[in-house]
Amino acid sequence: MRVRLLLSHELRWMLLGVAALGLVVGGAITVMSNTARAGGALEERKLPMRFGWVACEPNCGWVSAVGIVTGDTPKDFEDFARDRDLTGATLVLDSSGGSVNDAITLGRRFRGLKMRTTVGMTQRPSRAGDRPRVVPEAYCESMCVFLLLAGTTRYVPDTAHVRVHQIWMGDRADDAKAASYTAQDLMIVERDIGRLAKYTFDMGGAGDLLSLALNVPPWEDLHELSRAELRLTNIVTTDLVAEVLPPKGAVPVAELAPKPQARDKQQDRFPAALDKQLSRTAEALPAATVAATPPQ
Repeated sequence: MRVRLLLSHELRWMLLGVAALGLVVGGAITVMSNTARAGGALEERKLPMRFGWVACEPNCGWVSAVGIVTGDTPKDFEDFARDRDLTGATLVLDSSGGSVNDAITLGRRFRGLKMRTTVGMTQRPSRAGDRPRVVPEAYCESMCVFLLLAGTTRYVPDTAHVRVHQIWMGDRADDAKAASYTAQDLMIVERDIGRLAKYTFDMGGAGDLLSLALNVPPWEDLHELSRAELRLTNIVTTDLVAEVLPPKGAVPVAELAPKPQARDKQQDRFPAALDKQLSRTAEALPAATVAATPPQ
């Protein structure tokens, strides 16, 4: 059986090791924006994560990471990094989350490379002579938040959306309250929550991050972290964009835009085709927005 982990209501349950805690581990959470591409195509952040190198000058550039973390993502990053020296490079994230255990593996790799992290969408030049730029209005949700935490220096633009929630068994997320759970399920949940907690503290995050996520059940909307909460959780380490991206003039940063209106829940669809690429445990959206995970 494939499991999608969802952080549960109360942090005290986690500290007690009680599995009633809702399960948060490995899989994929996807959130469709009202600004999805025309023609019905899926947003890139809803597809498996892809990495790209964006060069802005001969000695300047950053790594773009867009999409959901799957079981293939750590290897995809190793393939991407093989012929590049990414030590100290900046990682620009636009992601709806993904596999917990694979995100932990990926985050530790980012930290090992001493990468810097931020949230944004990369816009490549459409005309000769133009330069790529970073659009600050982007989304970093669920396990993406823990990838963001992997940066040695972390910056979040004012118009970026950093959102957290609980995790649940993927095949029972449609009716989480009525579902039953086995001892094996609880063992998996406790194990992976422990892994996530250790990772959070290893990366310099605060217990407040886990606490905030644990208070958002799968049947409620994701919680968007305020500027104060971004500081409280130690997600943000700087308010200066120049500390993660090259100086202004080298990397154009788009003008700040107003935050979009609340998104239609009907657009928050989890692509069932990704089920085969997910790890044993995975994140889940509110019940009505997540496709059931088939048994394996």
